[in-house]
Amino acid sequence: MNLVVPPATMVIMAFSWPLLSFISFSERLYNSYFANEDMEDKVVVITGASSAIGEQIAYEYAKRRANLVLVARREQRLRVVSSKAKAIGANHVIIIAADVIKEDDCRRFITQAVNYYGRVDHLVNTASLGHTFYFEEVTDTTVFPHLLDINFWGNVYPTYVALPYLQKTNGRIVVNASVENWLPLPRMSLYSAAKAALVNFYETLRFELNGDVGITIATHGWIGSEMSRGKFMLEEGAEMQWKEEREVPANGGPLEEFAKMIVAGACRGDAYVKFPNWYDVFLLYRVFTPNVLRWTFKLLLSTEGSRKSSLVGVGSGMPADESTAQMKLMLEGGPPRFPASPPRFTASPPRYPASPPRFTASPPQYPASPPRFAQFNIHEL
Repeated sequence: MNLVVPPATMVIMAFSWPLLSFISFSERLYNSYFANEDMEDKVVVITGASSAIGEQIAYEYAKRRANLVLVARREQRLRVVSSKAKAIGANHVIIIAADVIKEDDCRRFITQAVNYYGRVDHLVNTASLGHTFYFEEVTDTTVFPHLLDINFWGNVYPTYVALPYLQKTNGRIVVNASVENWLPLPRMSLYSAAKAALVNFYETLRFELNGDVGITIATHGWIGSEMSRGKFMLEEGAEMQWKEEREVPANGGPLEEFAKMIVAGACRGDAYVKFPNWYDVFLLYRVFTPNVLRWTFKLLLSTEGSRKSSLVGVGSGMPADESTAQMKLMLEGGPPRFPASPPRFTASPPRYPASPPRFTASPPQYPASPPRFAQFNIHEL
């Protein structure tokens, strides 16, 4: 079977691909003109709506005269997005400050939406958090749960709470995924794992619901935006908070185009929205010639020289007075994930001092009080 199935599959695909492409195009064309959902007066709940892709999706639904429920942590920023959405054409907008990784908060904003509007038609989950560190360099693991909470549970909890109301309206769930769910990249190990879990969760849920609720999985590749960097803080007790001064402009360019594609695809009833489409070719390489794909990325991501990495805040041996600062994180819709210059590797192992470090008889001095919080640079999507 191992010798017969792969080549036979490729031959079958070669002959059937034109017909399948024509059927897919015809279905898409039909849905665009005859099965396009009218969103006027329907209720759309959008998480992560204070900036970036969530903000742009809110504007796209506003153009379709939907009633919006905008959810994020930063209420002040939500007020700005709400005003713009109303000016664009939204019939009505309510804003709710909430944290999507807390089940009680999710119950609260879904309940408020139902109490106010009486229904929920679309749930759009856009909250997401990425990182840019090498896994082997991490010594402080306290950030691990937050990455998985936001990227996975921050989608599952709102879905769990809203599902009974979506079933009543034959509504739709829109998921903000990423190409890293099947095409892992260096420095994004935990992010890739969380996105893979997220996509598989919704693929399974699609079968369980059996068409009662539609699911649109929006997968983006390496898109950029004009987003500025802000601060993510871990207060005492590891409570996640946004710094209010972190204002993220997210206008124009690929981000806006991706938002249009997501909303248009959701209204057509598409199961998948992909932007851009060119990276799908890597899937064929991964299935049939995985070594070629691996070699290609090794060539793209390594040259002569020393290895460079984002070590700040991930156990890089920083002095105690600097240990509270800065692990660089990135939310979806931020700058392209490929650095301007690729990380470099050396063939020789790292060098160590000729003699061991000297220690004094007296114990090391620590600050009188521990640092109150740690800051992380992120973008919200």
